Amino acid sequence: MPTSENGAHKAFTALPVVDISLLFSEQLEDRLKAAQKLDKAARDVGFLYLKGHQIKPELITNLKQVVKEYFEQDVDSKMANYIGLSKNHSGYVPIGEEGFYSTEAKKPDLKEAYDIGPDSPSLMARFEKDVNIQWPEHEGFKEHVKAYYDEMLSLSRILFQGFALALGLPEDTFTKQLTVPPSQLRLIHYFDNPDAKETDSGIGAHTDYEFFTILLPTAPGLQVLNGANEWINVPLVDDCFVINIGDMMEQVSNGLYVATSHRVRQVKEERYSFPFFSSLDYDTIVAPIESLIKDDYASSYETIICGDHLLAQTIQTFSYLKEKSARGEIDLPENARTLLSFGKPEIKEG
Repeated sequence: MPTSENGAHKAFTALPVVDISLLFSEQLEDRLKAAQKLDKAARDVGFLYLKGHQIKPELITNLKQVVKEYFEQDVDSKMANYIGLSKNHSGYVPIGEEGFYSTEAKKPDLKEAYDIGPDSPSLMARFEKDVNIQWPEHEGFKEHVKAYYDEMLSLSRILFQGFALALGLPEDTFTKQLTVPPSQLRLIHYFDNPDAKETDSGIGAHTDYEFFTILLPTAPGLQVLNGANEWINVPLVDDCFVINIGDMMEQVSNGLYVATSHRVRQVKEERYSFPFFSSLDYDTIVAPIESLIKDDYASSYETIICGDHLLAQTIQTFSYLKEKSARGEIDLPENARTLLSFGKPEIKEG
C-alpha cells in the first residue's frame, strides 16, 4: 500500500478529513479502504481531522462539563491532588509546574492541567508497583473522565490497527503490544487572556513523544508546520478529533510517517484541550519495522524502549520529578542521552 516518499510533507494549507467508519467493518476490504485514507494523510501532512470515530456525543459533553467544574475550584482545593503527591504521575498540574515556557517572554504558560493514565503498570513502573490513579473527590469527575479515557483507549486500538494496515503490515502488528500502555490523557485549561497577542506562544513548537495523539480542543489556537515551513491554523470542525503522528510512529515506520511540528498560540478566550497520547506497552521495543527498511532508504533511528523514552522526557519536564531526580529518588534510564535527543529538535520561532 505505501506509495509516497519518506518524510515528504506537502505544502498543505488545511488538514485533511479522514472518515474511519470502515475501520469498524467486519470486512477486511472495507478496513483497507479506510486505512488507505489514513496512510495518505499521515504521509502528506502528519495531521488530520478524524470523523466516523463512533464516540458518543454525551461522553464528550459530560467530560467538558465536569472538567470545567473541577477547574473552577480554588487553587487550594485543586492542589489537594497535586501531581507531586502521586506515585504514578497522576493529578493536578499547576501553572509553572512544567518546563515548557513561552519562547518570547520566558514565563510559565497560562495553563493548568490534570493528568490521567492507567492504574498499574504506569509511566512510573520502574519505581512504583501496583499503585492507583489519584482522583479528586469532585462529584462525577472520576466517572466521566475515566469513561472518556477508556473510550480513547479503545479508539486508539482501532487506529493502531488502521495504521498497521496502512503500512502494509499484519493488522495486529501494534495491538499485540497494547495491553496496559502508559497512554496519558491530559485535561488542559488555558485561562482567558484579554491581552493576548496573535504572536504570543501558549506552547512552543514541538513534536509529540508517543505514537499518535487524539486531540479534542474547545477553541482555536493550534497551528501546524507544513512542508513549506509555514504555520497553518487548525480551526475546530464539528464532530471531529484532531490526530497527529508522534515520534515513535515516525520511528517504527522508518520515516514513512513524520511527526509534524505544532504549537499553540495564545488566544484571548478561555480554552480547554483534551489530548490523549497513545502509546504501546511500557516494555515495547521501538525500532523501524524490518519490512519498511528498503535498500534505498536505510534506517537512521536509534532503538528505544517505549516507556523509558516517555519517562526520560517526563522527568526532564516536570519540576517535582526533577527534584526527585536531584535527590536520587528516581533515575533516568541508562540510555537517557539517546532518549532525550530522539526526534527532531524544537523549531525556532520567528
